[in-house]
Amino acid sequence: MTKPVDFLERLLNAPGPSGFEVAPARVWREEALGFAHEVWSDVSGNSVAAVNPTGRPRVMMAGHIDEIGLQVTHVDDVGYLFIDEIGGWDSQVLVGQRVRVMGAAGEVPGVVGKKPIHLLKETERDKATKTRDLWVDVGASGAEEVAALGVRVGDPIVLDAGLLRLAGDRIASRAIDNRIGAYVVLEALRRLADRPPEAASLAVATVQEEIGYLGGGARSSAFALEPDVALVVDVTFSTDVPDIEKKELGDHRLGGGPVLSRGSSNHPAVVERLVAAAEAEGIGYTLQAAPRSTRTDADAIHLVRVGVPTGLVSVPSRYMHSPNEMVSLGDVKSAARLVEAFVRRLGADSDFRPR
Repeated sequence: MTKPVDFLERLLNAPGPSGFEVAPARVWREEALGFAHEVWSDVSGNSVAAVNPTGRPRVMMAGHIDEIGLQVTHVDDVGYLFIDEIGGWDSQVLVGQRVRVMGAAGEVPGVVGKKPIHLLKETERDKATKTRDLWVDVGASGAEEVAALGVRVGDPIVLDAGLLRLAGDRIASRAIDNRIGAYVVLEALRRLADRPPEAASLAVATVQEEIGYLGGGARSSAFALEPDVALVVDVTFSTDVPDIEKKELGDHRLGGGPVLSRGSSNHPAVVERLVAAAEAEGIGYTLQAAPRSTRTDADAIHLVRVGVPTGLVSVPSRYMHSPNEMVSLGDVKSAARLVEAFVRRLGADSDFRPR
């Protein structure tokens, strides 16, 4: 069995934008086979790993495995690839990046091109670069050479930015949003497998969250699994960087532990159980208000069927939706411990109905 950090690096490095999550999902399932009682996938691409699958209550632990990316929209006669966004990008960070095009014959390296600053008009220099003004150059001399490389319209693209180890326990990488969530739920399941709990524990690597305007894979997997309670693990904004307004987002720091969301799709009884578990285990945490939506899989899961009591556990992250998202491995470990502790405190008679 691989070491957890080795598994995390393989998971982060696997390319898998929304709608094209096959590679990271395969890495996730292969790891799960080492300890889960059952592992399977569904037609949407969601992956599920279970410990004590016949237990009660049924607990769904979800982290989405997709990432933001790009997609080829056109190949011109000269061999340049024109692109559109998969998910939400600040197009400024795309300029000059190295990329990996997921072609039919394998990955093809390329670079994001833009008109040099020397050739920009004075009025253009002050304008934000838009994705439509960029292209990907794979070094080809024409459309026929692009085709020979196995690249065609519709192919997905990811930035070539793998895991980077920084000072202390901090790492940076693309795809931390939200391979970290998929990693945490599987690490929680790994811990639960050592001493299976009373509850049926179902870790799910969901798909299409970044473009899941109708709920993505979280909605379809929750419908199929019929959980009695659900925990979603995602990332949230670390507010310990310059020019972030704590009055709006709260005070959340790398190394400060997981962030527990309150409001909107977060069931009060689940939140209180998470708080109790964190305090009993000595796990540091902060609270975050979500008065309208969480913008996570929790928004999709909590209204499936007759409703699912749902909680959201987030890992603080800097530089979200960039090539170098950053987290603390200590926070990642604490999130897995908290999810495990929550599940172990559940019994067949656990009741989440408001009183």
